Amino acid sequence: MKDKTIDYVLRTTWLSVNKMYNEEAAKFESTMATGFTLLSIDPEKGTPSTALGPKMGMEATSLSRILKTMEKKKLIERRPNPEDGRGVLIHLTPFGKEKRDYSKEKVITFNDAIKQNISEEQLKNFYDVAELINNMVTNKKIYNQK
Repeated sequence: MKDKTIDYVLRTTWLSVNKMYNEEAAKFESTMATGFTLLSIDPEKGTPSTALGPKMGMEATSLSRILKTMEKKKLIERRPNPEDGRGVLIHLTPFGKEKRDYSKEKVITFNDAIKQNISEEQLKNFYDVAELINNMVTNKKIYNQK
């Protein structure tokens, strides 16, 4: 492990998790990105389209493409935001809620499997390190130091 950088471990781990979720989603003609989007939409109130990108850490162009595909598959519908006439709320259809429940089940299964194979202390350390890395990157404390 001594030759592997933190970046390398993060990237390869995420790629394997991403591949696992995509393989699982493909069984139901879906993708991990679609599942993640379903989980990011409030199943009762809907979610403003402008809030989804930042919530998911995604660029508007990529999100727009996913939402368009999800709309074609009848997973979501767009409705005017009653509180902001210019805005749009993304709502799950009954089919979208069904697929959301499936996605949630897969995420919980993954989490439970990991928790069965790692101590609470290791998991806490993992979360602490991930939070530190995320904060340093978000607050530009790595390359924009002045």
